[in-house]
Amino acid sequence: MHSQTILITGGLGQVGSYLTDRFCTDNKIIVLDNTSSPCRHEVPAGVQLVVGDIQGPEAVRLVEQTDVVIHTAAQIDVNRSMEQPMFDCENNILGTLNLLEAARQTNLKRFVYFSSAAVYGDTIYTPIDENHPTQPLSPYGVSKLTGEQYALMYHRAFNLPVSVLRPFNIYSPRQDPSNPYSGVITKFMEKVKAGQSPIIFGDGEQTRDFISVHDIVDLVELLVEKDEAIGKVFNAGTGKQTSVNRLAEIVQNVFDSNLPLEYQDARTGDIRHSVADISAARTLGFTPQVSLEEGLAEFAGE
Repeated sequence: MHSQTILITGGLGQVGSYLTDRFCTDNKIIVLDNTSSPCRHEVPAGVQLVVGDIQGPEAVRLVEQTDVVIHTAAQIDVNRSMEQPMFDCENNILGTLNLLEAARQTNLKRFVYFSSAAVYGDTIYTPIDENHPTQPLSPYGVSKLTGEQYALMYHRAFNLPVSVLRPFNIYSPRQDPSNPYSGVITKFMEKVKAGQSPIIFGDGEQTRDFISVHDIVDLVELLVEKDEAIGKVFNAGTGKQTSVNRLAEIVQNVFDSNLPLEYQDARTGDIRHSVADISAARTLGFTPQVSLEEGLAEFAGE
């Protein structure tokens, strides 16, 4: 990839900070962040940090200066979206539309939109492919799906080169403990580190698709580079389902703990099984590299 100017919105957050680290060696990186994220990772030397909002005029000005936009900034708290749907809508829908509208006036090479597996709602079949029905269960899921629809419409109507990513359960040592998608890993880690038993709701046989942030970054690189990614939606997962019981076991192994697991009543509304079909991402050359064992061992080294 030749050197480009890349705008990363939410570049201080979990995913944005790893993207910044990866792309900044060969490109000019501008990070736009409103500094509300609990992650707040330091930007590397040479990266331009602009403190501002994706809904504001500075976002428009920055899009006009860039070749590639990677849009990770979002209101990601599902519970907050239930309590404040308007706040969620303004951030996730209007913020995204502000960026897309600015991008329409430029010769942007790529606009990568971060969506979420939350757009699918209850699992009707597994593995979940990109054609699975989308019936979000929260305003957050609706706002992410709406952002997708706007991005894809801007491709169809205005020929904007967009690509959409639907990540499943991303994890990394920089993750936000309050994010429900990575929350179970963080909670298990905190319990085991404190010498307490991990708490599992239900029988622990419910499954999820946990993907390392390093694999997410690999896939984003492919979306930026490959023209066949334009105008399409891609699941980002490993294609492997891991039970919550197995996750607890791996976390305990990482920290040499052998405390018994604590089981509590299942939570209402918890999806039983979730795993991504990543055939579409594989057509771009994507292969997940980081096993859950390796990925969680990285936490112990932090």
